[in-house]
Amino acid sequence: MFAEERHRLITDQLAAEGKVTVAQLAERFEITAETVRRDLAQLESENLLRRVHGGAVSISEASTREESYMARTAIHAEAKARIAQRALSLLPVSDASVILDAGTTTEFLAERMAKTNAGSGLVVITHALPIATALVQSPEIALELIGGRVRGITGATSGARTAQEYSNYRADIAFIGTNALHADFALSTPDPLEAAVKTALIASARRVVLLADSSKFDQETLVRFARLDAIDTLVTDSAPQGDLAAALELAEVEVVVA
Repeated sequence: MFAEERHRLITDQLAAEGKVTVAQLAERFEITAETVRRDLAQLESENLLRRVHGGAVSISEASTREESYMARTAIHAEAKARIAQRALSLLPVSDASVILDAGTTTEFLAERMAKTNAGSGLVVITHALPIATALVQSPEIALELIGGRVRGITGATSGARTAQEYSNYRADIAFIGTNALHADFALSTPDPLEAAVKTALIASARRVVLLADSSKFDQETLVRFARLDAIDTLVTDSAPQGDLAAALELAEVEVVVA
């Protein structure tokens, strides 16, 4: 087989699976590991993949890559809607304080809170403009907006000022999102300023509920913002498997499948 044909098949496999390993490709094409590494180096030079230890991942798996706000709203929308609906049942019934992190799944939750008038006398704290917009007309909810510089890609404030403001709170429960969830690297996000806010947000709540669809499983992005044992409950659309499931159990994280 010519190198050009191997390259096409490698990129096809990456598109389908998101990652490849040197050992896997060497066996598939009956070539040496060194030849596979040369193929991967060539494809990386053409910006068709990104090499990692033991193989390569697609460009879409880059540690600093973030989808636009509109794109993230549409991706896995059905799963996010189910997760948000299930998360409604975890809200305090009344007279409690709730932090809502930035993110499309937490925004789904905010929209359902507004439609159902969930919780009498709830105080909701957020740094996300889309969530504040969803909740501002709800007569039963007292809304507090955390300030700072707004990131266009998320519609949320970020940075030291936002993190500092969160340190002044101790809410009953926080619903948070993540870009990635991994057995070893735990919860991560591509942006360091956003990571700082998420860390402060988690420290500001007595109970932490992670809302994450299964596309986030076994993924890593640039900056870790929390360990698994910082999370009390994971609400998701599909049960984690393998190393991630074992790590969540070890960290005593309750897993709720919507």
